[in-house]
Amino acid sequence: MFKKVLIANRGEIALRVIRACKELGVATVAVHSTADANALHVRFADEAVCIGPPSSKESYLNVPAILSAAEITRADAIHPGYGFLSENAEFAEVCRNCKIHFIGPRPEMIRLMGNKVRAREAARQAGLPLLPGSPGVLKDPTEAEAFAAEIGFPVILKAAAGGGGRGMKIVREMRALAQAFSTASAEAVAAFANGDMYIERYVERPRHIEIQIVADEHGHVIHLGERECSVQRRHQKLIEESPSPGVSPELREEMGRVSLEAMKKIGYNNLGTIEYLMDETGRFYFMEMNTRVQVEHPVTEMVTGVDLVRTQIQLAAGMPLKLQQADVKMSGHSIECRVNAEDPITFAPWPGKITAYSAPGGLGVRVDSAAYENYTVLPHYDSLLAKLISFGEDRDTAIKRMRRALAEYVVQGIRTNIPFHRAALLEDAFVRGEYDTRFVERLHASETGTQRLRKAIEETP
Repeated sequence: MFKKVLIANRGEIALRVIRACKELGVATVAVHSTADANALHVRFADEAVCIGPPSSKESYLNVPAILSAAEITRADAIHPGYGFLSENAEFAEVCRNCKIHFIGPRPEMIRLMGNKVRAREAARQAGLPLLPGSPGVLKDPTEAEAFAAEIGFPVILKAAAGGGGRGMKIVREMRALAQAFSTASAEAVAAFANGDMYIERYVERPRHIEIQIVADEHGHVIHLGERECSVQRRHQKLIEESPSPGVSPELREEMGRVSLEAMKKIGYNNLGTIEYLMDETGRFYFMEMNTRVQVEHPVTEMVTGVDLVRTQIQLAAGMPLKLQQADVKMSGHSIECRVNAEDPITFAPWPGKITAYSAPGGLGVRVDSAAYENYTVLPHYDSLLAKLISFGEDRDTAIKRMRRALAEYVVQGIRTNIPFHRAALLEDAFVRGEYDTRFVERLHASETGTQRLRKAIEETP
């Protein structure tokens, strides 16, 4: 086991890693920008090093500063959390060259899955089902038009180096394709410094289902079931749950089987998440793979009893995975609501000082957060304030506990999306478990949904 882990991140995920390290008896180093000097991850780590000014580029993305902090504190491993440098293959490679363990997959795996076109080809070779689309990067709009004519409309243009919905355009007719290609490519250049595009057939009402992979350094791979992530806005997830109400035991077994076979073929290691789109008939298609711990990992922890962050650290240290697939049992149901500092109607970020803060509690409620009273939500970083997780013996209980917890959550001084979550969990489509990735769009478009949202805003403390 490592002696000291540096956490190259901030906020709730940095705290989550610190907690896992403490349980393993491993010392921790927090890094922070000048703006984060009073953050909880700085307070609870064994050591802390300031690595730059507020801008992410000059602090949490500053590789030389992070490596210098690791060197002066004699950290023998770095945990990247999620976001920032977590899926940066060059950073993982530099860590390896500096004889510092990167807590995550090998750089080769990150690089393979970081480019969507290469990942798609690797998935095809590994036997994962794919949506019809271009086999590689498109040369120009004319080639995009040729593939669109072949696979049929609607289609979706995607950035090869992209993620999070940037560099992505849905096109429903041929005459709009060339302009959409140029716009998406320009967005991709701005976001990822890479304008390469590819094209796929677009599924109108998909569900977003992901499979949690756990793999050690000795060729042993298991999965921990699926998560449903269909409640999202502009491809940013808002509510996740496990197990998915749209996945039958038979489909779960099939998705798990093909996922494991693929991971064994490519030689994957550490944690990873294979993300699928599932159409109305229950057919599923590989979308992408995330080579890091996911924001929504707590719902899997709640239904399987597996500490994913502690397991991730143990795997990176070379420890063999003790669990066999037959040992994995999913019990009960868990839901996660991402509480963001943002307007509940427009979703515009809402930084500022929290003047009153009281987190909910009680049986079956978990809060992963780095917020506290008088904490200032900074404009420089992601607006995620907390992850509110409920657990129950069944889905109905988990929903009711989440409603209770949301009603108890007090965050004053700024706006949050708590009212949105309160309205969403009352929607018939969500209660029935019959929803897709356009759920948020429909909620805002319906008169009932709008009324529920306004009422939730009035009732939220």
